[in-house]
Amino acid sequence: MKSILLRILMLAAFTIVALGLFLPSTPFSNILPSVWNDAIPKMTLGLDLQGGMHLVLNVDRDKAVENRVQRMKSSIEEALRNEKVPYRSVGMDGALSIDVGVFNPNNAEAVKKVVEKEFPSLASSELSDGAITYTLLEEEAERIKSWALSQALETIRNRIDKFGVAEPLIQKQGISEVAIQLPGLKDPERAMELIGKTAVLEFRIVDDSMDPQKALVQGAPFGSEVLFQREENPATGEMVKKPFLLFKEVMMTGDSLSDARVSIDSQFNEPYVSLTFDSDGARTFERVTTKYVDKRLAIVLDGNVYSAPNINEPISGGKAQVSGSFTYESARDLAIVLRAGALPAPVEIIQNVTVGPTLGHDSIEAGLRAAALGFILVLLFMLVYYRVAGVIADFAILLNIVMLLGAMAWLNATLTLPGIAGIILTVGMGVDSNVLIFERIKEELRGGRTPRSAVNAGYERAWWTIVDSNVTTLITAFVLFQFGSGPIKGFAVTLSLGILINLFTALVGTKVVFDIQNDKLRLRKLSI
Repeated sequence: MKSILLRILMLAAFTIVALGLFLPSTPFSNILPSVWNDAIPKMTLGLDLQGGMHLVLNVDRDKAVENRVQRMKSSIEEALRNEKVPYRSVGMDGALSIDVGVFNPNNAEAVKKVVEKEFPSLASSELSDGAITYTLLEEEAERIKSWALSQALETIRNRIDKFGVAEPLIQKQGISEVAIQLPGLKDPERAMELIGKTAVLEFRIVDDSMDPQKALVQGAPFGSEVLFQREENPATGEMVKKPFLLFKEVMMTGDSLSDARVSIDSQFNEPYVSLTFDSDGARTFERVTTKYVDKRLAIVLDGNVYSAPNINEPISGGKAQVSGSFTYESARDLAIVLRAGALPAPVEIIQNVTVGPTLGHDSIEAGLRAAALGFILVLLFMLVYYRVAGVIADFAILLNIVMLLGAMAWLNATLTLPGIAGIILTVGMGVDSNVLIFERIKEELRGGRTPRSAVNAGYERAWWTIVDSNVTTLITAFVLFQFGSGPIKGFAVTLSLGILINLFTALVGTKVVFDIQNDKLRLRKLSI
């Protein structure tokens, strides 16, 4: 008797806790006390149920390798200058090779010594036509490609987190793709612009040796190029392009940034982006502004000149600002991109699927109708075929669903259409367990056993069969979760929780009802 009471209390406690966890995720949350409603995590709806965006981005990993080799080219020049080793020139030879021009064979040995020490990932050739060719090792190129995808994944995740999307899903797909799901997103165009922005921030000196308009016609001087400042005319809405002649040499990049935030200009009441550099960046910025006093320093993001203020005096303290024709929203997006970091390589959106909230609402209704119909048919079948025992099985299935929904709310799980399918399948698994037990009990009754003895024997002998079938399904669900994408993971989570709860409700929940019948009612015949 003590065992029966303990099991009843345990079932009641689990059921009450499950209802307490699940109710805040239902329309009844409006009538719940605020303390209860705010303290309990809520089950969220997936992309297919509440609408949103599904994007697949392709990361140009080859471009990441090329960018790395270009930076190594600049680093080789700096290393040779620091070591006071004379050289004729340093230039790119294709995407993966660097040519270092030397004056004579003796000079070549000094160059080799410096480069081999500082850049062990470069393989050198013999001196040919007054130049040594350095090529990036294949294993280093593969390492950079792998890093580029991982870094792109992390950068995109940082941007989306700051963008404020609830329950985003961001994961690798294949060797060069990133899959993104943004449930409930209201502004897909802004999200695509924010996610895909390469955000290469550069500081360059303006070349005043030639008028920019003249450079457009005659061509820029060697070592310089023309870039444009794009601004929208507020009166006409027309995009105006103002040319700037800039030196190609990059004084600083956005790698030295430690913070970027939106500020408001007190004089003109316009937003701008305030930049703060780290300690190394602050020293570099002070050195650049000291060297180029009375010159203009252009701030360039993704090839667009945002501003080109004049350097009146050396700037210490590691602070700068990017001003332009910003709205508060565009300045905020730029600050997010800069603060989250630059993408290591360009990305291309190769798949873009937007699910509207209406379609999501229709999916919810269709899923609920299917779940309700399946549930009712199963309940009726068990009731007709197994009579009173069928009522006990239906009771266990109800417990299963209540506890499953409570567990999903507790884990803050995302409910998707495949997740609803997992709930329906859990109902089937629960029925399957009870059918195995009931059929075993019927066999024992036909063998002449008493109801109490038949029930005990039926549960004992069906135990391993039930565990076998549920554990094999659990292994399958684990594999689906490990290797599947978002919707498949939702299905696997729902199925796994349902199986574990099913073992409890089938072997404990129904057994306690049979024990009450046999101990309290002392039935001589089971309705099964």
